[in-house]
Amino acid sequence: MLHTQNLHYQVNGKQILKGVSLKVAPGEFVGIIGPNGSGKSTLLKNVCKLLRPTSGFITLNGQDIQTISNRQMAQQMAVVSQENEAVFDFSVEEVLQMGRYPRKGPLEPANQQDDNAITDALRLLEMSDFRQRSFLSLSGGEKQRILIGRALVQQTDLIVLDEPTNHLDIGSQLKILGMLRRSGKTILAALHDLSMAARYCDRIYVLLEGTVLKEGTPHQVITDQLIHQLYHVTGQVFWRNSTLFIEYS
Repeated sequence: MLHTQNLHYQVNGKQILKGVSLKVAPGEFVGIIGPNGSGKSTLLKNVCKLLRPTSGFITLNGQDIQTISNRQMAQQMAVVSQENEAVFDFSVEEVLQMGRYPRKGPLEPANQQDDNAITDALRLLEMSDFRQRSFLSLSGGEKQRILIGRALVQQTDLIVLDEPTNHLDIGSQLKILGMLRRSGKTILAALHDLSMAARYCDRIYVLLEGTVLKEGTPHQVITDQLIHQLYHVTGQVFWRNSTLFIEYS
């Protein structure tokens, strides 16, 4: 579904991405981990066409994304970025309705299909009672769930997320990532919490200084040595019933 090949990106003469290659197959939940400044957000911005790679290529469903119109991209890929601060107040329903724009013609009014998509998303989010609430009145975790809901009502097969649970409490993190897992969508997400990445991802790519350091299942990737290499701390990794625990010293 999604493939980056030997991707390079530089700005002001500085190489940010250095030959990054990754694949995301249909139905996979793929995580990207790495320390701050490793290139995670830059990689996702290239994938979403917010930035254009210096060299290399990105294909979506076998097609070079540079040949796909923004509207066609939005019909195949939904994006939840870190910068989502609302300036104007909208109802939750109005925010979710924005996810329907790529599938509608100019000035085309809302229809039953739009309403059904919003209803289904709110049910999956466990937020059906929030439909008429003011978006600005919601908590941080509730806002993030609605923004992910907006991606869901786009009805794309692929959702790309840049640290979707950053600054959220543990309960909100579990709800959001669990909901994404249950959605059946193909997911590519930059994540900062190793335990959450281990819990929900099928495969993980590790970025360090703009290169792919390691790739594999959570068990294969997250090791004592990796934690020291990425974060310069000593930690002992152990697993219990497929749950990751890290003891730092």
